[in-house]
Amino acid sequence: MEGLELTAFEIISAVGTARSCYIESIQKAKEGDFEGAKKLITEGDEMFVQGHHAHAELLTHEAEHGQGSAVSLIILHAEDQLMSAEGFKTIALEFIDLYKRLAK
Repeated sequence: MEGLELTAFEIISAVGTARSCYIESIQKAKEGDFEGAKKLITEGDEMFVQGHHAHAELLTHEAEHGQGSAVSLIILHAEDQLMSAEGFKTIALEFIDLYKRLAK
């Protein structure tokens, strides 16, 4: 595996881990472990940035070489996972805030 496929799997792996961290942070908040939830959000953010950087490399490569006419399903999946992780972070932050309010 090389090139586009490898980069796509790098994105999928990194943002998949980020999404898992965000989901797990909700569970930590539900248990009242707000420090653990915060730590998982930070860990998720670090993984998300890795995936985002790999995605930016794809965009840069396309801009420099003009190879944008063929779209592969694996790249579409990678971008879908990237956006999904971003959405899960937003939801996780809202749940953490809600659980903090309920704990008061």
